[in-house]
Amino acid sequence: MSKKEHWAIFIDNSSRKGDLISSILNENPPKEFEALRGLKGALFSKLALEKFIDEEDRHGNKVITTNTPQALRTMSSGERKKALLAHILKSKPEYIVLDNPFDNLDFSSQEALKKDLQTISSEISILQLVSRKIDALPFIDSFFRLEKDELNAVSVQIETSANNEISDLNGTIPPSIQKLNYNEKVLIELKNVNVSYLEKPILQGINWKIKKGDFWELRGKNGSGKTTILSMITGENPKGYGKELFIFGRKKGTGESVWDIKKQIGYFTPSMTDKFMGYHSVENMIISGLNDSIGLYTRPTEIQSRTAKAWLELIGMWSIRNSLFHDLSMGQKRLIMCVRAMIKHPILLIFDEPTAGLDDTSAALFVSLVNKFAKESDTTIIFVSHRKEPNLNPDFVYELHMDTKGSTGGIK
Repeated sequence: MSKKEHWAIFIDNSSRKGDLISSILNENPPKEFEALRGLKGALFSKLALEKFIDEEDRHGNKVITTNTPQALRTMSSGERKKALLAHILKSKPEYIVLDNPFDNLDFSSQEALKKDLQTISSEISILQLVSRKIDALPFIDSFFRLEKDELNAVSVQIETSANNEISDLNGTIPPSIQKLNYNEKVLIELKNVNVSYLEKPILQGINWKIKKGDFWELRGKNGSGKTTILSMITGENPKGYGKELFIFGRKKGTGESVWDIKKQIGYFTPSMTDKFMGYHSVENMIISGLNDSIGLYTRPTEIQSRTAKAWLELIGMWSIRNSLFHDLSMGQKRLIMCVRAMIKHPILLIFDEPTAGLDDTSAALFVSLVNKFAKESDTTIIFVSHRKEPNLNPDFVYELHMDTKGSTGGIK
């Protein structure tokens, strides 16, 4: 049996990967992948998973999880990707296109997936699209770079060492124009919090105190309960009621509304960028963060315009202030949404997997901006990521450790 060919394509946030993937799977591959023409292919991607989740939610049609009663949406990222790979292998593909397969996976889940892919690589060709150089699979020996829609061969594997922190930020962060007052020392406190879903323990005896101005990184494996904790803090999860959970000085369930909580919190997760599909300018998207609106529908005040200019100059995007947010690269959109979340200097700012899908350069710039927020403001920051981002400088790390009785937590 002849040795299977495998390829890696390094992409950045301007790469038109969708067109490339479509041409390959529709049997019209570029000449570099002519060997795939006429072969049966499959796509392993976040988009493929989202389609299965949507089908299950809308029609109750369990396609890739027929052997378990658990809903695909409630599974951890690792469980979902394991189920997707098993489903793909049942169809006996001759090649698989992997689109950033390790995004949103903790280290152990990454290693397990790499082992599975190594095993099948003797029988199935692998074409991996990869944003972070360190994620390139070790058995691949043909490399390309996709620059917009131009595919260029790379003679040797690109250096996989982490980028140094990027300091392409101009000046200090602008002050808030509408200060949110909170004078207590402690913002959030969980005292011996336990959480279960359908009698399945999720959290066990969680004790965590978050003070004003702290910069925390929240770590834990897929399914360890990170999202559960965040959703209780933001008020979206009713599991917080009846617990010793204190948010901005008040025990959960003592009369506060979800809006009372949300108006004091800045929140960013990559999926938010998908919700902003309107044709709003970059400048208006920044200003809309002051009004908690999607886009801007009233004439901004002079001070709002000045503040937006200062923020855009800070991140080097003032020159494209009139460009449409819709047309920006993924990295540019993330920076804008990051600034939008911070523009009011919220009491608490939460970043949930903010660098997933970003290339190395964009991720480094994003991390530099978050570090700057922590250093130059009183805003408390919680940064959640499965990936240990180079040069992220939290004051503290709170780590969840999974157990059959529910995850426990502690300061690392």
